[in-house]
Amino acid sequence: MANSNGAFGLRPIGKVGSGANTTGTTEYRIATTNSNAIYQGSPVIPLAAGVIDIPANANGGTVGLLGAFYGCEYVSSTTGEVVFSNFYPGSGADSNFPVKAFVYDDPMQQFVIASDASLTDEATARAGTFANANFSSGTSGSTTTGMSSAALAVSTINTTNTLNLRIMGFVDDAENADFSASGIGVIVRLNNHFNSPNGAIAGGTVSTTGV
Repeated sequence: MANSNGAFGLRPIGKVGSGANTTGTTEYRIATTNSNAIYQGSPVIPLAAGVIDIPANANGGTVGLLGAFYGCEYVSSTTGEVVFSNFYPGSGADSNFPVKAFVYDDPMQQFVIASDASLTDEATARAGTFANANFSSGTSGSTTTGMSSAALAVSTINTTNTLNLRIMGFVDDAENADFSASGIGVIVRLNNHFNSPNGAIAGGTVSTTGV
């Protein structure tokens, strides 16, 4: 039976170890000139200008990820009213006021992300625990729901250490238990996290699109 999950980006679920999971966010800024839409659950990166943005590549790019986007606050250039939204539309913000972004940026945060294709069966899927993977559609989403369409790209699962996601396990969910179909809830953490002690540039290569 097909799984009920569609793609929803990165959704916080817990932390590595036994630390308290507050799913807290940190406030950052989005440049008022930024024309990129950023959706709830989208992976985001830090830029040298002190702001955040989506990765340059849909699969995550080479800059260490800062975390997952939760939502934003800005002043509408049309109405002058404060807007609270689960996504940033890429336009419509009054440049006289900051665009505040809220990001799940704890390097120990674990997330659930939906698989984008068949994992064959449960045994095959679980054999991939502790392997790495990249995103599919990591920069797109829905302007109707505000949700990211990022998913885990099953075809990228490998031991390659420059991939952005580390597979930590799978969600026990009766409505999403068909490993032969897309939509399995995969528990992941972010590799090469920007806030981790190692400086978080994958493969030691600094991208021109980020810090």
